[in-house]
Amino acid sequence: MSCSKPCAPPHAVQSTTDCTARWLSSVPGNLRGDTEELLLDDNTVQVLGNTSLLSYHQLRHLSLTKNRLELIEPGTFLSSQGLHVLSLADNLLFTNYSLTAAALSVLPALRMLDLAGNRLTEDMVSILVWNLSSLESLSVARNIIMRLDSSVFTNLTQLLELNLEKNYIFEIDQAFEGLQRLQRLNIAYNYLPCVVEFGLTQLRVLNVSNNVIEWFLAVESDDLFELEVLDLSHNRLLFFPLLPRQSKLHSLLLKDNQMSFYQRLPNGTSLADVTVQFLLIDGNFTNITRVSLWDEICNSNFSSLRLLDMSQNQVWYLPEGFLAQMPSLTHLKLNQNCLEVFHLSEGGPLAMLTELDLSQNQLAELEAEVGTGDVLPNLQLFNLSTNRLRALPPGVFTYTRKIATVDLSRNRVDLCPQPAVAGQVESPPCVDIRGLETLTHLSLAGCGLQGLGGHPFQGTPLMQLDLSDNHQALSRDLGWLQDLALTLRVLSLRNTSLSSTAVDFSAFNSLVRLDLSGNSLTVLPTSLGVLKLHSLDLRDNCLPALPPDVARMPLGKSLREVYLSRNPYNCCTLGWWDALQRVEGLHVPDGQEVTCSYASRTLSPRALPEPVLRSCRWQTANLALLYLVLALPTCLTLLVAFAVVFLTLKQKLLKMVKSRCGVSSPY
Repeated sequence: MSCSKPCAPPHAVQSTTDCTARWLSSVPGNLRGDTEELLLDDNTVQVLGNTSLLSYHQLRHLSLTKNRLELIEPGTFLSSQGLHVLSLADNLLFTNYSLTAAALSVLPALRMLDLAGNRLTEDMVSILVWNLSSLESLSVARNIIMRLDSSVFTNLTQLLELNLEKNYIFEIDQAFEGLQRLQRLNIAYNYLPCVVEFGLTQLRVLNVSNNVIEWFLAVESDDLFELEVLDLSHNRLLFFPLLPRQSKLHSLLLKDNQMSFYQRLPNGTSLADVTVQFLLIDGNFTNITRVSLWDEICNSNFSSLRLLDMSQNQVWYLPEGFLAQMPSLTHLKLNQNCLEVFHLSEGGPLAMLTELDLSQNQLAELEAEVGTGDVLPNLQLFNLSTNRLRALPPGVFTYTRKIATVDLSRNRVDLCPQPAVAGQVESPPCVDIRGLETLTHLSLAGCGLQGLGGHPFQGTPLMQLDLSDNHQALSRDLGWLQDLALTLRVLSLRNTSLSSTAVDFSAFNSLVRLDLSGNSLTVLPTSLGVLKLHSLDLRDNCLPALPPDVARMPLGKSLREVYLSRNPYNCCTLGWWDALQRVEGLHVPDGQEVTCSYASRTLSPRALPEPVLRSCRWQTANLALLYLVLALPTCLTLLVAFAVVFLTLKQKLLKMVKSRCGVSSPY
């Protein structure tokens, strides 16, 4: 064994020796004998021999991930039988797995074993873990397992956690029935087509995301399932899963499937009485199960459900009473579906909801029964972006006592009050957010806002406001924003056709982040100089330069981040750029993309060629010379004129002086 530097010594609190990434081809033999944790990750060890760990009788944790390990000889762990944690991930154990299995069989205290990334088949795994009845956690992720049956994990009676993700599993036949203590099971990123007759009552967390599952059917039983988290996201589910009737489920993740409800179809057809038959074939035994999918949904107990994620599906309506089964729901994600209408009611099933995401649907109307009762009283985040809304029900926010974030972007909405229009009988629909004392974040990007007036934010202490992509929102001055002058900290005016340098930002003393990108600014607004911003975005404007003294302004001294790219800067007027480079603590994230123009060439201000610098200096010098040349003829003309006048009037002037001074003339 040879290495460039010795392994890190044991820590004072725990006897840990770190030999990570030392190009070691074997286990060092000169370490302290009381080492309890030995880290040999990212080395080149190929074989653990019978004498490799002979000196380390107190070893409890051994990690050999990312080596070239092919073999562990049968007597390797005879002197380290107290080992609790063994990590062998990302090696080549498939080559001599039977001998390695013999070595592992002498570890009666082993609790955690990581065999991920070793090109193991299910038969190899079965042999490797056959005698490890003490295991509580096993990872065989990233191997080449294809099919699991009851023989693979037979003796792992103490197993609590099993990780099988990123294999090639397409079939599971009663592989987990003997694991009576199993609580966490991860089968993500495999090729399971369905899960039927699910009956693992002791399981708390099940992750079967990123498979090709079309059906999830739990056994028909009144037994209480301990299941708390079920992740079925990124599959091909056609129907809402048929879940256990009694469970402790609090998180149900169904994102990115093909789910819909079929009791009502868009053409008015009803499938309420239609049943579905499942044909289950097990050897010579055939079982036909007939279910009504919509009745089964109501038979599941969702009383403890707190998180429901049904985003990225094909849901266009929710069955009547569907959400009423979920009185504890706090987070509901229905974004990226096909919803056309969503109904809110006083004292309804969403009373505990804190986050509601209905973005990227086809909502043309948000129905609400608004009276004297509470509607979404605990809601804190309401995302309605990218729909077809033109207004919200009047008073919908009246009883949302905790609302903090509202996203109305990409809807054709206007804010109340609307400017009066001559001859208009009724006011156009608008959204009233005045007086929302808890609202701090509001997005109105891409809403088509036009020339707002009045006080649309009166009594609403917004801290963050996004007005991006509203091309006519700033057709007037910023007077309608004055109610936010003391509270607003983040303001986005990206792509709002801002070109006027007369826009006055000086009243917004609390601003720390301002986005002015995508506009037509030719000069930096002078009112920005007095602000103490931390972040400023000036990308995609028409700025030839920034003020030469920008680094000495309050703005330049406070900035920590500035975006400057995609502006037509002049390569010969980069004094401001050099000054900003010298500001301590200032970061230009897009500095590599900043360019300047010189004689139809696009260059980087970080490394201007010497000829360009020299030419720029000559241009500056030539400009001074030009001024001198222009001024010289004028000066000469004045001098000649003065001389002519003097010579012409010389005699008269002399006589005048002599007569006044009383001196006789020599003539």
